[in-house]
Amino acid sequence: MRVLVIGAYGLIGGYVVARLLAEGHAVTAAGRDIEAASRTLPPARWPQMRWARVDLATATVEDWRPLLADAQAVVNCAGALQDGPRDDLAAVHRDGVARLVAACVQAGVRRLVHISAAGVAADRGLGAQGDRFNDTKLATETLLRASGLDWIILRPGLVLAPAAYGGSALLRGLAAFPGVLPVVHAGATVQVVAATDVARAVAKAVLPDTPAARSIDLVHDEAVTLADVVLTLRSWLGLPPARLWHVPAGVARLAAKGADALAWAGWRSPLRTATLDQLRGGIAGDGRAMERDLAIRPLSLADMLAAHPAGVQERWFAKSYFLKPAMLALFWILSGLIGFCRVPEATAVLTAAGMARMPATLFVLLGSAIDLALGVGVVFRRRTKAALLGMVAVSGAYMVGGTLWRPDLWLDPMGPFLKTLPAAMLALAALALLDER
Repeated sequence: MRVLVIGAYGLIGGYVVARLLAEGHAVTAAGRDIEAASRTLPPARWPQMRWARVDLATATVEDWRPLLADAQAVVNCAGALQDGPRDDLAAVHRDGVARLVAACVQAGVRRLVHISAAGVAADRGLGAQGDRFNDTKLATETLLRASGLDWIILRPGLVLAPAAYGGSALLRGLAAFPGVLPVVHAGATVQVVAATDVARAVAKAVLPDTPAARSIDLVHDEAVTLADVVLTLRSWLGLPPARLWHVPAGVARLAAKGADALAWAGWRSPLRTATLDQLRGGIAGDGRAMERDLAIRPLSLADMLAAHPAGVQERWFAKSYFLKPAMLALFWILSGLIGFCRVPEATAVLTAAGMARMPATLFVLLGSAIDLALGVGVVFRRRTKAALLGMVAVSGAYMVGGTLWRPDLWLDPMGPFLKTLPAAMLALAALALLDER
């Protein structure tokens, strides 16, 4: 059968697509940004695979019609954590799904499997960003129940996978933190589920003989604390034991507010205020639902980690998780500001080599402006790659120009030219760490 999978390149969506293909289904994979994902699972390798660019938040009923023409089932893996410049919870969770449901009704597609979240409930609370996540998820579940379709709602808990993305990537980064392991709400309990088990559940749910009109929690029965998760991940990574630091909630909220602000620059950090609100209340569900309703026995935290031993690539990822380009941006911004504040001194370096004062001053001002622009450019996610490449190019130009005008500085005991090379290498390292998916 052909299955339309929406949000097919996310953490859950990727495993769902792989499982459906492995079971012989044809898949139409939809999402708003599909270039990298389509290279990972190319149609040339999987002839039964099609990719379609579509944004659930804005797609109309007419937009869905050609994608549903030959589909027998729909799986919605799309979702957002918090309102921001790139995400609108109401549009993604409620309004977009309402239009998708209307399109399914018109196209005669009966089976719709929707990925919600464990713990969604009417009495979870009001007012916080985390509650807005809950409220929009709950609104979607309500409209599905009234849709008349053969709907199945799957509610995963804390999803962990061999691949790391979003919150699971953050947990690995915390587990590899040097010295101490910072954890907020360390005593909050969560129930985990393997991404592979979520994919197995979806593969069963799309089948027409699986009973519909049900909500099924996808969690393991064992509840563990966030501290347990981080400590277990550190042991899995093969790192020596470290002391746990219980981060005060106020400190964590300040960091989350900073992450919220970075969202306006295009960065999608999992450490958002909505995350803290969700974790504070814990993540819980019916740990026996998967086996009772789908005949799937979910993996425990220990079992899923044992099935995928960590290697050097996992340790590299975890240790480098927090090495984002922020400090590099600060370095270049300060370099530019210092250049503007010390124009006579910087000009003297060039005039001492025989350059006239006017062009020397212009070179200093131009170089300072470029440094400042590149530092600011790194802050904005859409410009980060270009800015990092610019840093590499400018570092090379500094070394070449400096060699022509002041070759003696290569032997300067303070090493001004020698220090330029590590700056270029840091920009290259930041480029290597830039991928989010």
